[in-house]
Amino acid sequence: MGWFEGVKSPKLKSSKKTATHTPSGLWKKCNNCGEILQTDRLKDTYQVCPYCDHHFRLSAYDRIELLTDDGSFEFMGQELGSTNPLNFQDKMSYKDRLEKAYEKTGLKDGTLCGIGKINGTDVALGVMNFQFMGGSMGVVTGEKIAWVMDQAYEKKIPAIVVCCSGGARMQEGILSLMQMGKTSASRQRLKNEGIPYISLLTDPTTGGVAASFAVLGDVNIAEPKALIGFAGPRVIEQSIRQTLPDGFQRSEFLRDHGFIDRIVHRHKLKEELSFFIQMFKKN
Repeated sequence: MGWFEGVKSPKLKSSKKTATHTPSGLWKKCNNCGEILQTDRLKDTYQVCPYCDHHFRLSAYDRIELLTDDGSFEFMGQELGSTNPLNFQDKMSYKDRLEKAYEKTGLKDGTLCGIGKINGTDVALGVMNFQFMGGSMGVVTGEKIAWVMDQAYEKKIPAIVVCCSGGARMQEGILSLMQMGKTSASRQRLKNEGIPYISLLTDPTTGGVAASFAVLGDVNIAEPKALIGFAGPRVIEQSIRQTLPDGFQRSEFLRDHGFIDRIVHRHKLKEELSFFIQMFKKN
């Protein structure tokens, strides 16, 4: 006779879900230290954890508010939106993906651009938004980044681009890859004229964006622990069949190996940008 024969297993009571009236979105867990944070408190700190300084991703509108003087930013090109030139479709059509991204963000494209002031000095500013299809670079994003640099060229003011992207947008194929050359050409024109271009790299900056205008700044600044690189760590490990060093492709690793110039805390970014703008102005 088996040990457990004849032993009756207790009947488990089915747990009924009780309805709660607690609103969602009041709390957020820090990916770094595990603390549970009030979302309102994170808004006050521009999405920086008050316990460990972990930098959450920041929306393009919040980024503009952080970097520019109050009420100084004039948006340009907000009516521009991608079409479906290749009639691309995977699990859903590209057109449906664009509509879904628009419903999520209220934007027609993942990049905002315009003219604003940083501590009283005019700048041409472009800001990428990861919430819109992973900040991927399509034809419209390439056009807006080039527009920022062209405006800087015409007005003889500094150009600043805040990069946050998963890379080129595959739904636009070769048309997306062509934006790498287009933006790099606009950047070269600034260099020939001696007009400063500052690139701000945030988490993540990868793919075709990292392989073009993102790393072509006169000064390349990054936020702490931002992922920066062309291919992701897993892809590289599978390709070379080697284990990568700790912190590979993070801001600190890239600074130590001469790939970027500075790592700046989010709360100090505006003053740091102002410092470099004035430095270039004196030269």
